[in-house]
Amino acid sequence: MKKGIPFNWPPLVGGELDALRSVLERRELTGNGHFTQLCQQWIKDRLHVTEALLTHSCTGALEMAALLCNLVPGDEVIMPSFTFVSTANAVVLRGATPVFVDIRRDTLNLDENLIEAAITPRTKAIFVVHYAGVPCEMKKIMEIAKRHGLVVVEDAAQALLSEYEGKPAGSIGDAGCISFHATKNVVSGEGGAFVTSRPDFSEQAHVLWEKGTNRREFQDGRVDKYTWVDHGSSFLPSELIAAFLHVQLSSADRIIEDRLASWNAYHERFASLEQVGAIVRPTIPGNVTHNGHIYYILLPDVEERTRVIRELAARGINAVFHYVPLHDSPAGKKYTRVHGTLPVTEEMHARLVRMPLWTGIGDQVEIVAEAVHDIVRRT
Repeated sequence: MKKGIPFNWPPLVGGELDALRSVLERRELTGNGHFTQLCQQWIKDRLHVTEALLTHSCTGALEMAALLCNLVPGDEVIMPSFTFVSTANAVVLRGATPVFVDIRRDTLNLDENLIEAAITPRTKAIFVVHYAGVPCEMKKIMEIAKRHGLVVVEDAAQALLSEYEGKPAGSIGDAGCISFHATKNVVSGEGGAFVTSRPDFSEQAHVLWEKGTNRREFQDGRVDKYTWVDHGSSFLPSELIAAFLHVQLSSADRIIEDRLASWNAYHERFASLEQVGAIVRPTIPGNVTHNGHIYYILLPDVEERTRVIRELAARGINAVFHYVPLHDSPAGKKYTRVHGTLPVTEEMHARLVRMPLWTGIGDQVEIVAEAVHDIVRRT
């Protein structure tokens, strides 16, 4: 039962229980069954990729991507520090070093103009993160990667059905990773997907996904038995997860339409506060479309951010900050390095507040917005 206005409230679209019941009736509990195939086909069709594999999490998808990059100790991967730990962990688990580059002030995405200076002979890949479902400047990033022979992995955890110049987020680089965690737009509790259109990545991804075996070749009739052929792991979710997800994916457009309506309502309601310099609203570049995943405001400093969150909580409204930059964490100091300095990362993380936003929040957006107006006006 909701108390007050929660930051997140995972959607139920109807049909989830019927789908779960269907799995139980089939006794098809392990993964890669009927609903897994339906989900993967939906993802391939909507993201315009040739391969989609469900995973137990976006973390798992990122780990698959790192394996496909053939990272070894001494390699480096460029990425933002303003991201969830899974982006960096996937690289660290291979013995490679995340190299943090600063973010853009407008979108909070990796600053494409700082990437090239961070490239060394050890650089193997660029991991981009589409923060808040707003795609990075992929054209320039892909040009840099091509020029230097680097792999591009899109951490599109937050960006399902967002687009960059008409291309779905996650489909532009060499590989894309998506999340269906309960905090995302389309959910399955835990869950994710790995996508690619590179034939070599597709073939090897199946081996990784099938615990290092050539089971796909066996299923396709290309070998008479399957066996252990390379490294891999258990990345596949159960069919129960896939069944739940299939129902959610079938309603993805409606879910995103609902979230975008709430996102736009916040954006309109906060315009006057931005005009007087009390806050800064999100910026959406003209060459992208986003999916309404996060609505945030930027306050003048961390003290004001803390006060606003505290006073909203006193009114039963759960607004929250976001990532503590990875370079400032104990593990970040141990396993990573920073290229240059990260002044925008350090400033933005201290100023950012995320507003409650979930499917069906509806008129409660006005309650939140009015509370923010009242609190900020009393600064």
